[in-house]
Amino acid sequence: MSYLTPAQLRSRFSSALSAMYRDEVPQYQTLLDLVEQVNQKTLQQQPDLHQALAARGELPRLALERHGAIRVGQASELAMLCRIFRIMGMHPVGYYDLSVAGVPVHSTAFRPIEAEELKQNPFRIFTSLLRLELIEDPALQDFATELLSQRDIFTEPLKQLVVQAEQQGGLSAEDAERFVLEALETFRWHDTATVTAERYQALLQQHRLIADVLCFRGPHINHLTPRTLDIDAVQRLMPEWGITPKAVIEGPPARHCPILLRQTSFRALEEPIRFLDQSQGQHTARFGEIEQRGIALTPKGRALYDQLLNQSLGQPQSQDNVRHQQQLADIFTAFPDDDTTLRREGLAYYQYRLSHDATEKDLSDHTLEHLIEAGTVQADPITYEDFLPVSAAGIFQSNLGDDDRSLNAGQAHQQAFEAALGCQVQDPFQLYEAQQQASLNACLVQLQALRR
Repeated sequence: MSYLTPAQLRSRFSSALSAMYRDEVPQYQTLLDLVEQVNQKTLQQQPDLHQALAARGELPRLALERHGAIRVGQASELAMLCRIFRIMGMHPVGYYDLSVAGVPVHSTAFRPIEAEELKQNPFRIFTSLLRLELIEDPALQDFATELLSQRDIFTEPLKQLVVQAEQQGGLSAEDAERFVLEALETFRWHDTATVTAERYQALLQQHRLIADVLCFRGPHINHLTPRTLDIDAVQRLMPEWGITPKAVIEGPPARHCPILLRQTSFRALEEPIRFLDQSQGQHTARFGEIEQRGIALTPKGRALYDQLLNQSLGQPQSQDNVRHQQQLADIFTAFPDDDTTLRREGLAYYQYRLSHDATEKDLSDHTLEHLIEAGTVQADPITYEDFLPVSAAGIFQSNLGDDDRSLNAGQAHQQAFEAALGCQVQDPFQLYEAQQQASLNACLVQLQALRR
């Protein structure tokens, strides 16, 4: 019996999820069309960027949805998602405490972790677990616990297929099709709430995200995110395409060498729902997001980024994006903006490869720096595959309503999160370091072969 690879299964699922979300949120298709137009124009206007992305194998990834997000309410739900994603070659990477920004969840990102897997399909799911202990009303906290205990967000056929895949090491094409269809049910939108309008309002007053997680049969995907090469252009053009963007782009400012992650979104839709008492209402949760990814930073680079970001957050925050970006740009002049400096100062991660035309005469006793300067070895930026907690919280808050209240921050509790998950989250810095070192080792082997 032959089984689909995790990448093939991941591709099938991400494609099906995207199609479902386009049907449920038609404005998402408009967003995809806009991003594709901006990307094509950017590649035409910047041939050097086009060539660099092609050399790094990045171009095929542009057409793929880059990530989605889902929120669950209890440990058993998170643990089952972990098993589902593992079958698709997606592993929990990083721990994010969003309670520091008044959002009552902590999170991880399920994603591929090997370079080749990322090339085949880089799909990832930012997955958040509600922190019930941050609900301030004890009676509501008890009600929330009872509500969660009564629901099952996974179909029985899906649970059976998960066990089957784990036992036999994969799924056949036929079983994979069933797996995708059943998994979609967990991510599907339900317009009927599982509580009365009164209970919904009580949970909503605690925090909109609490109501979103607790009041429906399933957690529903709350956004999908295409990748753009020019997020400033997308932000500027969204109103012309009938899309209302959030006020400001989250993350670092525009740079010659993009770093980490920049994100924006269109505002969440007001969707009609029916409550358990048959009354009608509106729920706001689902939106469209756009991201622009840059180079992954080392711990030293991330410390500098956090220092500058905190400096910017200490200033009055403008809701005019042009002014906001200029304020950021002024502060981030302290962050080097060329690959040579970023690499030599150990601020960012690079993947090394031998030039196609390298010959033995190029390889006399030169250091790595000499070989890079001579063009014998190429140093390519390693794409940042993860998330930024302040940016994620900013996206969440902007789509929960301007009048939403923040809860008191809880203590970061990675140990409790991992206990719910059923495994430890992987350290993203270690993954990038391993990728960089593996490329250096491969270069060394090739250099030694040329010298023989």
